[in-house]
Amino acid sequence: MRRGKRLFLCHESGHGESGHAGGSHGLDHAHEHDHDHPHPHVHQNTKQVLNRLSRITGHLNAVKTMVETGRDCSEVLIQLAAVQSALNGVCQVILEDHIDHCIVDAVQTGDMAAIEELNKDIKTLMKK
Repeated sequence: MRRGKRLFLCHESGHGESGHAGGSHGLDHAHEHDHDHPHPHVHQNTKQVLNRLSRITGHLNAVKTMVETGRDCSEVLIQLAAVQSALNGVCQVILEDHIDHCIVDAVQTGDMAAIEELNKDIKTLMKK
């Protein structure tokens, strides 16, 4: 994502959680994008994403400690690969939620800028 763009995580409390199983307690809320559109969005996985990011942060801090204490490079690399994989999982959840809600809303209201932005976001995620 580009600097300054809010794609998913709003600074509001009370968002519901649902896993991939489909339970939902999401709340409608509006948030900022690089484009203007009048429709609200329902984000089903905000709490799940925040929980995953917290675990990833803890994991990454543990990897930092491994480096600071001189742990074997191959062990550090294995743990970094695990962190990277976990981040990819978070990206997938956010992208799926974005498509299922934001993009569906955008298509229904004719918001072509949102579609263009999605294409840019996918290209950004695909870069290695």
